[in-house]
Amino acid sequence: MILAADIGGTNSRLGIFSARKGPRSPLAEMTCQTSAFHSAADLLVTFLKQAGYAVDRVFLGIAGPVIQGEASMTNLPWVIREDQLREALKVKSVSVLNDLHAMACFLPVLKASELYTLRTGQPEPRGALALIAPGTGLGEAFLVWDGKGYRAYPSEGGHADFTPISDLGIELFKKLRDRFGHVGLERICSVSGILEIYRFLREYHSLEEPEWLIRQFDGAENPVPVIIEAALHQDVPCDLCRQTMEIFSSALAVEAANLALKVLATGGVYFGGGIVNRILPFLQSDHFSKSFQRKGRLSELVSKIPIHVVVEPKAGLYGAAYFGLAMRD
Repeated sequence: MILAADIGGTNSRLGIFSARKGPRSPLAEMTCQTSAFHSAADLLVTFLKQAGYAVDRVFLGIAGPVIQGEASMTNLPWVIREDQLREALKVKSVSVLNDLHAMACFLPVLKASELYTLRTGQPEPRGALALIAPGTGLGEAFLVWDGKGYRAYPSEGGHADFTPISDLGIELFKKLRDRFGHVGLERICSVSGILEIYRFLREYHSLEEPEWLIRQFDGAENPVPVIIEAALHQDVPCDLCRQTMEIFSSALAVEAANLALKVLATGGVYFGGGIVNRILPFLQSDHFSKSFQRKGRLSELVSKIPIHVVVEPKAGLYGAAYFGLAMRD
């Protein structure tokens, strides 16, 4: 049996898996807030004690770059080393991979029910696949055909420079540059990015913040779900929230198309993460589609690329399990 985990900057999912049951049927499972634990070792030891199973190998998807068996989490002050975890957990081996790398491993075996297709497009057989997932940060990965199957590769493209394509985007970029110096894509295409866009529109474009919305913020632990719900509200629409999510979804579309061009993802672009499942109406809009396809001389190529949303919330965990069980084979 193996322990697999998807350790994010906000939430973590962990499971015990066996070759007999497969990567979709954990024998034990836990979902928790990552920051509730002092370290990865603390989190994993706690889970193993609760689960009551002995494992000999551990496979972790980590939200951050992985270099030579060491990962520094981007949005949490954790440094994770395979050798130290192996000793702390008393197991044969620990393998650490980027969380989007783990999720990407699961794309080739996703069921139709685990996907929502925004555009069927004209996929090329065995064409490369691109994966992008906004959340606490912005994750990216891709898969290429190696002659026998798809092989997943990690990326830290979410920290590449944000490039605005509109006058409003340029203004937003300048405000963020004045505050942070470097404006990476993650500053826009993430949970914190939604808040940055919201504050920008409220403070510099004087869009009204309704009293009822302020009251909802007061009782909310996280304001982002409130913004999303208000943006999609049918009876009492909030223009400030709607414009916030339009800017967010447009920036996400632009970067998804950028990634598709960089890896020539003629097999399809996949969106992962909890945010995209909450904002499907914005991803279904003409505004989103036009932002994705606005690629000059390569617009026609991009217009043929299929676009899917991964609706399976445990895809990252299952991907880590799939990777681990395949390694055992």
